[in-house]
Amino acid sequence: MKKVIKAAFPVTIPVMLGYISVGIAFGLLFEKSGYNFLWAILMSLTVYAGSMQFIAINLLTSRLGLIQIALMTLFVNIRHVFYGLSFIDKFKVMGKKKNYMIFSLTDETYSLLCSSKVPEGIDSNLFFFCIALLNQIYWIIGTLIGSIAGSLITFNTKGIDFAMVALFVVIFIEQWFTYKTHIPVIIGIACTIISLLIFGSNNMILPSMIFITLVLIIFKKQIDRDTYIGEEETKH
Repeated sequence: MKKVIKAAFPVTIPVMLGYISVGIAFGLLFEKSGYNFLWAILMSLTVYAGSMQFIAINLLTSRLGLIQIALMTLFVNIRHVFYGLSFIDKFKVMGKKKNYMIFSLTDETYSLLCSSKVPEGIDSNLFFFCIALLNQIYWIIGTLIGSIAGSLITFNTKGIDFAMVALFVVIFIEQWFTYKTHIPVIIGIACTIISLLIFGSNNMILPSMIFITLVLIIFKKQIDRDTYIGEEETKH
């Protein structure tokens, strides 16, 4: 096991730097919202969805109904369903680790599982498991540091929630440079702007998510075709 962890750790260093930093921001904000570090750790253990955890801070302190909260959670995290489906054959052979692997598929973990090359002599299933586990440990460590620091130090947390915006900007840039087709990104931007203009900044998230999902379904064949052409051009 030590050999596998030693092989997986270097791969996860970029995620470690990001997760600890953003996890600290989440822990600070969650503690300042009135929840102690135990609740923050529990959320990072059982929910483990960076963007949704930031959104949950506002949801927990708002007057939104359960149906609105459930729908928003569904649409913000619906991409994780497709992450799991794309790895279903791989995870089937992982035995007891299968459920955890599905649970732990964040954007960054999914990216590493897709792009990482398993070192020679290392069990691939254990290698992927260690990547997923290390990433969640980084997130929990960040959460713990942030929530404890928030309980010991009094300061103005205004602006810290920009960490979530920064997280999405990083995901956006990664998406732009990783994939050959930019249609999904353009659809996301266009649908968000339209929703902002129609529904306003306070009510745009849910309709924009629904709008984006519907347009992506409509253009699915073209996106698949452009992705295939891009992959073929890369090979040549």
